[in-house]
Amino acid sequence: MASLAKENVVLPGTMGGGPHGLGDPDDKSLRHVETEILIPQKMKEKAKKERCAKEVKDFGDCAKDQGVLLPFMCRAVAKHLEQCLTASYKDPAFKEKCKEEYLEERSEYRRTGIKKKMKKKDAVIS
Repeated sequence: MASLAKENVVLPGTMGGGPHGLGDPDDKSLRHVETEILIPQKMKEKAKKERCAKEVKDFGDCAKDQGVLLPFMCRAVAKHLEQCLTASYKDPAFKEKCKEEYLEERSEYRRTGIKKKMKKKDAVIS
C-alpha cells in the first residue's frame, strides 16, 4: 500500500517542485532548448533594442523610403545592422549578461508563477 502513496510525476526532479510546481527557483542549470533557442532569442531582442537601436532605426527608415527597391538601395544600411548584431552575438560579456537575465526571469517565474510579460501588463493596468 505504501507504493500507492507515491506520487507519479512526469517531469524529472529538477523540473518540478518549487512553490508553484514550476521547478526550483534557485536552480541555475540550463536545458538544451534554453541555451540553443531562448537565450539567443533574448540576445537578439536586447541587441536590437539596446546595442543596435540606431542601426535598426536607420534600416527601418531606409525600408520605408525605398519600398520595393529596399533590397538594392538599403544594402549598406543592412550591412551596418548585420555587423552590429553579429558583434553583439559574439560578445561573451553580452551573452553572459543575457543568460543571467534569463535565469533571473525564470527564477522569478518559478517563485511567483507569473510570467514577466504578464507582470508588465498588470503594471500598466494598475
